Amino acid sequence: MDPAWLSSPRAWEKAYQDHRKKVQNAQPLVDTCPPPAFSHLRLMLKRLKLEEERLSAIDRENCLLLKKVASVMRTRPLTDNGRDSTHRSKN
Repeated sequence: MDPAWLSSPRAWEKAYQDHRKKVQNAQPLVDTCPPPAFSHLRLMLKRLKLEEERLSAIDRENCLLLKKVASVMRTRPLTDNGRDSTHRSKN
């Protein structure tokens, strides 16, 4: 069932030309651009903060270990538990 206004060839031609004009002027509707990148999502500040805290804890532990090793290297043992490296047992 065609509408009454399309029954005449002139109206049909006008509708066809309008359609052709719309098709020629059609623009793409699909957005192919990437979404906007937000800096607060890229930086991941929480992860950076946790990493910084972890590294500072490691540095603190390394400093304590270094002090302990330096202290051991500076001091001589007060006792050698009865062992003398110059006297060997005769077996």
